[in-house]
Amino acid sequence: MRTTIAIILCKMITWLENLLGRKGSVFPGSIAKLIDKKALEKIKYPKYVVVVTGSSGKGSTVNMISHILKTSGKKIVYNSSGSNIHNAMYSLLLNNSGTFNHKINADVLLLEMDERFIVNTFKKGIITHMLITNVTRDQPARNYHQKIIFDKIMEAVDDKVHMIINIDDPLLNRVRFLHKGKITTYGVSKTKYDSKNVPSYAVDFAYCPKCNTKLVYESYHYGDLGLYSCPKCDFDRNEADYEAKNVDLTKQVFKLNDNTYKLDKNVFFAIYYTLGAIALTNTIGIDIKDIKKAINDTPLKSKRMETYKVNGRKFETIESKNENALSYLQSINYITSSPNTKTIIMGFENVSRRYKYNDLSWLYDVDYELLAEDKTLDKIFLIGRFRYDVAARLYYANIPKEKIILVDNVNDIISLVTTKSKGDIYSMVCFDMTEILTKLIKEASNEKDN
Repeated sequence: MRTTIAIILCKMITWLENLLGRKGSVFPGSIAKLIDKKALEKIKYPKYVVVVTGSSGKGSTVNMISHILKTSGKKIVYNSSGSNIHNAMYSLLLNNSGTFNHKINADVLLLEMDERFIVNTFKKGIITHMLITNVTRDQPARNYHQKIIFDKIMEAVDDKVHMIINIDDPLLNRVRFLHKGKITTYGVSKTKYDSKNVPSYAVDFAYCPKCNTKLVYESYHYGDLGLYSCPKCDFDRNEADYEAKNVDLTKQVFKLNDNTYKLDKNVFFAIYYTLGAIALTNTIGIDIKDIKKAINDTPLKSKRMETYKVNGRKFETIESKNENALSYLQSINYITSSPNTKTIIMGFENVSRRYKYNDLSWLYDVDYELLAEDKTLDKIFLIGRFRYDVAARLYYANIPKEKIILVDNVNDIISLVTTKSKGDIYSMVCFDMTEILTKLIKEASNEKDN
């Protein structure tokens, strides 16, 4: 009875919040949980309960998985809003449960989840599959160290869970030695974009998790992701079950076995979320022909990147995750890979949406020096409350002061960029500023480039 009341209340609050124009992804669940703290244990779940977690790339991976499943005719329930904490799970699951039979009517329940909240959300025996994208330095004021997060994820796992892991991450490779259940691995073979030497500050794991000897890398993809082995013990990457080969970012393709797959963006991390989605969906029974058709024949709208035209100039918005150097590195790599003259907007209003710590130490883990080496960079515009802090970091990266413009009023950014800079425009900002910039871009121009 308590569960039924909790479901009714959750649905009513969600309906009211939607009526008021609010997202309603967290608050309804927080209220429903007061009625029944064990509601999630009483729900009748589908055959497949899939959790996608990791420090970065969760949203893009879930987006691709959902695309493949829906295109293949599967009925799914998933948190499309990206809200992935404990109370958000209550909202999602209760809103999609039958009021009286408490059943989720779907073939697959697909959940993007924050790494720290999995163990406190589901009792063991509910999750059937878990995909982990990577575990890196992320939100240090909250998560402390990546090993702590890895252990927190593994606490939520029992031997019945089928693990799908990115084997290019040496920390994640520990799963092969710790997990007694089924394991499927995915990764990228050596590419022409790799580096032999340590490519950046964002190298989070350098030592063997078995014997603590420094790992030897054949090549780095980016950060600590790459092809590695331990010179002392038997720990090494091994070939992945789903191994991407012949990567060509210009043509936006890679090969897996005898099939060629298209990438929705010419960025390296697109390989990972596409490959992870292939591994997961094939593992739960989707035919590889249907997977290929969904990826190649039906374009997927990117969740992190949008392209517009403003005053005849290309304007790309790229979401970069604050407190995650690897996320910023991928954005910088993408921007600097363009040979065209370019202007960049960066900055943020809040360090985090979850806590009030204003720890900015992570700025010094981001490879802004790569921007100083880019001869085609025209200007960098800094917006948001912490624009002076970002400016200080850019000065230390040896970016000329005359290229840096601080913007006191974000509403002026479009006019300033279009009149005081040259080339293609890129915004490299976190979630809070993405919404603001998107609104300003649409007001300035309705000429959107698909």
